[in-house]
Amino acid sequence: MKHINDYGQEFWYARELSKALEYKDFRNFELSIFKAMDTCKNSGYEISDHFGEVTEMVKIGSGAQRGFPSYQLSRYACYLIVMNGDSSKEIIALGQTYFAVKTRQQELIENYDQLNEDQKRLAIRKEMAEHNKLLVAAAKDAGVESNLDYAIFQNYGYMGLYGGLKAQDIKARKGLSKSQQILDHMGYEELAANLFRATQTEAKLKRERITGKENANKTHLDVGRKVRETIADLGGTMPEDLPTPSKSIKQIQKEQRNLEKK
Repeated sequence: MKHINDYGQEFWYARELSKALEYKDFRNFELSIFKAMDTCKNSGYEISDHFGEVTEMVKIGSGAQRGFPSYQLSRYACYLIVMNGDSSKEIIALGQTYFAVKTRQQELIENYDQLNEDQKRLAIRKEMAEHNKLLVAAAKDAGVESNLDYAIFQNYGYMGLYGGLKAQDIKARKGLSKSQQILDHMGYEELAANLFRATQTEAKLKRERITGKENANKTHLDVGRKVRETIADLGGTMPEDLPTPSKSIKQIQKEQRNLEKK
């Protein structure tokens, strides 16, 4: 249901959300919106930044559409609406549980220094997976369209960060097979360097509105080099020289699942 506006910002339509949350009457759902607005205001945020009044086009039968008063909602607004919704509804209860779990995950990131090495790897790897999706979207907007184009684009990022090494070179250095994911065999320090590379490349592609595959590739290469230079300036170890952990991310995840079953 997520939409993206002309400025690259995500938003959700209230009437679409009401259907997903199984409200039959939008007026009842609007009560949750009003409660969410109050919570937003009491938390010190501007209501207009998260709840924008709009006309939403809704199908009314036979493929026809009609405009109805509605709201454009931020992610934060959606969160507040669910948390202020009717918890007797199963879907609302599930939503509230979902946000509670997400809050716990965020707490783990905030308490990063208290995590052991495996937990740090899992936390950063998860962030890396999310930011890679954003990087894919930003690269696509810049003109990196096919899977081959994106593989080449990714290689430029690796070459910048790893002193000229491509993905296949890094795999060979780590003793990995073609099917194994490089990111699943990195320690938390190496993962963090790659996360910084990904986030800064995505931001630069968007900020400078870079277009064309060649320009996108050069951007990824330049950002990777900058991250490498920063590591050198700080006296850190180059990523290709960092040790490869004995366990992969998938092995750690499997071990955690087995512990949860006990």
